[in-house]
Amino acid sequence: MTQITPLSATPGPQASPPPPRNDNLGQQDFLRLLTAQLKNQDPLKPLENTEFLGQMAQFSTVAGIDRINATLAGQNSGSRDMRISMAANMLGHSVLVPGAVARPDADGAIRGAVELTEPVEALAITYADARSGEILHTQNLGAQGAGLVGFEWAQLSGEQIAGRIPVRVSLNASQAGVVRNLDPQVYARVLSARASGGGEDVTLEVEDFGALNTLEILSFR
Repeated sequence: MTQITPLSATPGPQASPPPPRNDNLGQQDFLRLLTAQLKNQDPLKPLENTEFLGQMAQFSTVAGIDRINATLAGQNSGSRDMRISMAANMLGHSVLVPGAVARPDADGAIRGAVELTEPVEALAITYADARSGEILHTQNLGAQGAGLVGFEWAQLSGEQIAGRIPVRVSLNASQAGVVRNLDPQVYARVLSARASGGGEDVTLEVEDFGALNTLEILSFR
């Protein structure tokens, strides 16, 4: 008896996947559609000039918005890179922050500033050990005009400089017989810097003051 061997089906050619669909209308697509519209328009009711110009203006507006968005995205990226680079350059430097506790800087001095909202007849500064409260030094800067007034004390002892002993700064201003306390700003050392995932926010770790956003930094040196 003749045996018949069943034949297995031979797979046909695999169908190639359809090309990815692009739902975005580009400039060339718009021009082709507009050309087809002009060719196939009703000769008895041709496209009005105002309609034609309106379609062109609409497409130009959309294209312009796309270019603006692309430009803004590039600027944001550049601004982010600049903030990260600026934060990295601050490492080891000192930044001016609102506060009263400072340590000797690389030059062995305590530095800071105070914002005067009006002229004063006398401006006095007192430096004290931040741990014990012992008065270390006093300064009288005399009469000062309104604005930012800088100050420094560079006669610290070798022990204070070597140990970077924290110093508390207090200021008072005299005007027409009235004495009032002022809020100082001091220079503090930047210990580290970190950026958020997208790099939009950069945070500095500042000695004695903790984490500060770069937007809170008034000045650096």
